[in-house]
Amino acid sequence: MAVTNQPGRYQPSEFQTNVLDCCTDCGTCCYGCFCYMCLGCSIASDMDECCLCGLGMPIRSVYRTKYNIKGSMCNDYMMTACCPVCSTCQLKRDIDRRKQQGIF
Repeated sequence: MAVTNQPGRYQPSEFQTNVLDCCTDCGTCCYGCFCYMCLGCSIASDMDECCLCGLGMPIRSVYRTKYNIKGSMCNDYMMTACCPVCSTCQLKRDIDRRKQQGIF
């Protein structure tokens, strides 16, 4: 019998919120708008990374890879370059939701 699927493999998923879903979590949105650097440190802390690593494409790519979220490094770069606050808030919302679900 031939093995057609690798054990433990799972299907790619999506972020749990859209990048522009700021109204679903106004607290995180305000946090990102008024203290963007602090939000980055919070994300880095959640992911056990250095505070300086919490913003930008690298942390988004690491998170996306860890949770098998669809996308690419190019897409991560474009999101963080064009909409840094929105993409960072999206990442924080996803982390918070995964914590609530017990899968973070």
